[in-house]
Amino acid sequence: MKRIWFIASLFLSMSMYAQVNIIPQPVELKMPETAGQFVITAKTPIILEGAGLENSARFLNDYLKQIYGFTLPITKKAGTTPGIRLNFDRLNHPIPGAYNMEISAKGVYIGGDNATGTFYGVQTLLQLLPTAKASSLPVSYLTIKDHPRFQYRGLHLDVSRHFFPLSFVKKYIDYIALHKMNYFHWHLTDDQGWRIEIKKYPNLTKAGAWRNGTIIGRYPGTGNDSLRYGGFYTQKEVKEIVDYAAKRYITVVPEIEMPGHASAALTAYPHLGCTGGPYQVQQTWGVFNDVFCAGNDSVFTFLQNVLDEVMPLFPAKYVHIGGDECPKDSWKKCPKCHKRMADNKLKDEHELQSYFVQRMEKYINSKGKTIIGWDEILEGGLAPNAVVMSWRGEQGGIEAAKQNHDVIMTPTNFVYLDYSQSKQEDSVTIGNYVPVKKTYSYEPVPKELNADQSKHILGAQGNVWTEYMKTPKKVEYMIFPRLSALSEVLWSPAEKRNWDDFEKRLQEQFKRYTLWGTNYNKKLE
Repeated sequence: MKRIWFIASLFLSMSMYAQVNIIPQPVELKMPETAGQFVITAKTPIILEGAGLENSARFLNDYLKQIYGFTLPITKKAGTTPGIRLNFDRLNHPIPGAYNMEISAKGVYIGGDNATGTFYGVQTLLQLLPTAKASSLPVSYLTIKDHPRFQYRGLHLDVSRHFFPLSFVKKYIDYIALHKMNYFHWHLTDDQGWRIEIKKYPNLTKAGAWRNGTIIGRYPGTGNDSLRYGGFYTQKEVKEIVDYAAKRYITVVPEIEMPGHASAALTAYPHLGCTGGPYQVQQTWGVFNDVFCAGNDSVFTFLQNVLDEVMPLFPAKYVHIGGDECPKDSWKKCPKCHKRMADNKLKDEHELQSYFVQRMEKYINSKGKTIIGWDEILEGGLAPNAVVMSWRGEQGGIEAAKQNHDVIMTPTNFVYLDYSQSKQEDSVTIGNYVPVKKTYSYEPVPKELNADQSKHILGAQGNVWTEYMKTPKKVEYMIFPRLSALSEVLWSPAEKRNWDDFEKRLQEQFKRYTLWGTNYNKKLE
């Protein structure tokens, strides 16, 4: 009889364990010998045992209200009713965000190394909840010890090619938070639209935020819709987004493109280009020859004034200045650029670009900020303190790390989420092919780096360029489920990553996407 009871108990324990489908995979998860469940109801209190954990309690309640239709009482004093206890634990992991969790008959305990860690513990708790609407939410007994692998775990959104309302930007930030990621790279300016209010230069949004049409279909297109298109975020709205992200322990990094991808700015202020115009906000995709004039001092005055308004809006230590895909054609024909090169003994236009980037870096550094640039900023000489975002494969990141520069890896062939997820894609994309399994296979630390050089790999980022994403639903379709795969790449220990196991857990995550009302790609290739 005892043997039968033991086998039944073991089977139940294994069955309960099978229900634990957490993404990203925790560092350590243990199930008790005797399986059980703690049930969360509308009467279960959230107990704030540590100071400053209101954000975690509020996020938990907002989620419960949105998904299950009820909230929990919040208190600072534990009573006799078992609850969800939020606190701090002394954890010694070098990257902030570690937490411990224990679920037992006594309730749920989450202790973070700081408020961020406690918040991440709450995200894990959310993944233990049922994937169907209910008024009673059972969660399995377990203990978890967890911490992030990388300090930079980012997701990017291009709002220049297509503009998205504030409500969706907030939803996007929630997606980042739910995956324990901590950076939102907000691509705000490009050839197809300038998306941030600059009070000193009102024409940037009056003229630069709108284009007179958009190509139809995949580039080069089958025509033009000839519809005026655009939009921008006021500084008040930007502050709202930054505050919203901060309450989810997410840092917002703005990108103001320079010296290339400048058509929208040049349309607003033509004197900033080499020819003086006329220019237009671009109606198609690609790379355009008209860029900021590197020989014109008023360009640097303009960009410094723009950044003087941008930087106070974003507490982040980073400012992304682009630096990518800058054709040199206009500089080669420009007398002012030739003079700049002669005066500064620059041998070619690549060194002129380096001069441009380093001049802007010096100004940004003087304001206490650090620049990030795409890997083209390596050409002609790397700015002294720059962080390199390696997108054209990994070589730029490898080179930068060997020069003792910090690096964020974002290679196209693994983490460009605008690439097709399926060989038979059922919607228009930019092309190429990055299935979720490819994203999951990515290792951000290149084998070419030694131990000291590897320390410069801050983490990685998924990029979402929106040429072919006109709606929030299309953005969701393109990021899911690859965002879940990337979150595990950036959070979980490399040795714990296992595609077969992840694929099983992903089936439950699909149910959660459905519960969220999220559009996603159901194909796994």
